[in-house]
Amino acid sequence: MSTTSEPTSVALEITVDVPVEHAFKVFTEDFDRIKPREHNMLPVEIAETVLEPRAGGRVFDRGVDGSTCQWARVLAVDPPHRLVISWDITPDFRLEPDRSRCSEVELTFTEVGAEETRVRLEHRHLDRHGAGWQGWRDRAAGGSAWGIYLERFRSLAES
Repeated sequence: MSTTSEPTSVALEITVDVPVEHAFKVFTEDFDRIKPREHNMLPVEIAETVLEPRAGGRVFDRGVDGSTCQWARVLAVDPPHRLVISWDITPDFRLEPDRSRCSEVELTFTEVGAEETRVRLEHRHLDRHGAGWQGWRDRAAGGSAWGIYLERFRSLAES
């Protein structure tokens, strides 16, 4: 008997030409400028995206009409090296109220030189989302998802 296991996570990595403290600060404090506005679950345009960089904090979008959509929770923060958030969105882009069916996104910031930081993003436990999770994994690995976030982050951090 043999079993086949599929990868249930996606990992992406970039290097930015800034100190680790600056990289972490930009990602957590300027997340509003990193997240694309078109990544939106609100029925109106996004006015801002808020990441509260503390354990127990929220990640949410605020619409131009004042409405909000919380789509993640901050699970762990270890400045300037680590940030972990939940991913509370289903494969068909609805909010997931059952926390046991949410995946996690971990970012690690590792100094590789005085002015250079390696940033690794791992979106893991994607199978927790149930049916359709493989599509979520494939989207997360693509250039239109986490790749956009990391490139926008790099541009902002290095400017």
